[in-house]
Amino acid sequence: MRRYGWAVVLLMASGLGAGVSKAGPAFTVDEAVARARKQNPEVLMAGKLLEAAKGGVTEARSGYLPGVVSTGLLRKRERAEASRLRSDDYEASVRVTQNLYTGGATKSQLTIARLMEEKRALEYQALVNRVSMDVRMAFYDVLLNRAKIRVREQSVGVFEEELKTQKERLEAGTVGSLNVSRAEVALANEQPELIDAQTRLLNSELRLGQLIGVDAAGKPVSAQAVGDLKYAPKHPDLTECLAYADVTRPEIRARQIDVEIEDAQLILDQSASRPRVEAFAGYEVYSERDPEVGPEFNHGFVIGLNGTWHIFDGYATRGRMQATRARREAALHAVEAAKLSVSSDVRSAFLDLQQADRVLQSETRNVQNADEALEIAKGNLGAGLGTQLDVLQAASDVTRTRTTRLSAIYLHNIALARLARATAREPDSLGFAPQVTKNPPGSKAVADIAAPPSTLGGKR
Repeated sequence: MRRYGWAVVLLMASGLGAGVSKAGPAFTVDEAVARARKQNPEVLMAGKLLEAAKGGVTEARSGYLPGVVSTGLLRKRERAEASRLRSDDYEASVRVTQNLYTGGATKSQLTIARLMEEKRALEYQALVNRVSMDVRMAFYDVLLNRAKIRVREQSVGVFEEELKTQKERLEAGTVGSLNVSRAEVALANEQPELIDAQTRLLNSELRLGQLIGVDAAGKPVSAQAVGDLKYAPKHPDLTECLAYADVTRPEIRARQIDVEIEDAQLILDQSASRPRVEAFAGYEVYSERDPEVGPEFNHGFVIGLNGTWHIFDGYATRGRMQATRARREAALHAVEAAKLSVSSDVRSAFLDLQQADRVLQSETRNVQNADEALEIAKGNLGAGLGTQLDVLQAASDVTRTRTTRLSAIYLHNIALARLARATAREPDSLGFAPQVTKNPPGSKAVADIAAPPSTLGGKR
């Protein structure tokens, strides 16, 4: 009954996985990254912020261009006593104004706006790099979980075959009931691992769909990954990666722009204590209230200068400049912090890459050893020199070593994705000579090592 219960659960899980997988489109890793760069919600929001920064440049540039201003006035007065003045009063004018001197305010405002546009562009690129890394990691997670499902499915099949064999031998009287119980326990221990792998696959597909942005209707839609988990041997040089990241990482340049913005802001603050002069020219129409001075309707051209100068503003300018200098010092510290963070990102990804390669080399040999141990255990059992427990343990070791090797390939690809983001490069541009490319003489091909044996094999 317990086996039948597990079978029902496995069928339900398999059906659920098939239903969710069919709901989402399929992508290669490059297609997934390209789609996410176009329609990921965070990327779209960052793009709008960049558009807003471009509008700020247009606004700041208006300080160099002339402005046209029109004004009008119509007024009627109520008199308490008789007067010779007219009760109606009106005035209308059109003027063209041009800033002549602003104390550096216009120039600094335009400088700040352009720096903000550049900063938004860098932040946009930094976000694209992060989203691309997240998509690649989610994509490899889908491939890993799918590969684990295949390993677990084949392992369950192996233990089911072993259980069938032991039952047949029990009926034939060649083994005791202990062998059947051990086979049942081994099968029951493997089935939850398969269910867990199937659930992880569904969750990873949902995560990939969320990052790509395929969910246009606001419903949880998964995305499938095309391809298999493969080892791409790349081994970059740490010194080159650090130097490249220091130059190209957008986060560092964005923090440097913060310093430049505060420098321009300091000039803008100082401009408040300097005079401002603007020229104007226009045409106006106005009424004359006193009939003895002239006719009621008057008009003509007007030209002149306007000037303002705040002699004393209660130390407001001094306070703004003090705050700006403090922000500039903080921005300098932020630059150093960004450089340290980038260096840490590169070194951490580089160390993870080395660790994954060492584990992969070890597990590549270990898989071969596990295969040989399984064959020896089967031979010993057939010759009466071993026990069924030895065979079951050897079979579990084979599955575990293959799963560990798959995880090492996954960690290697994840480390490459992290290193690509840390250096602001594409993964294909990383790496030089591969280190894990050859197999020991007489061993299986590297691509075949991830597959478990189809059966425990042979009559025993």
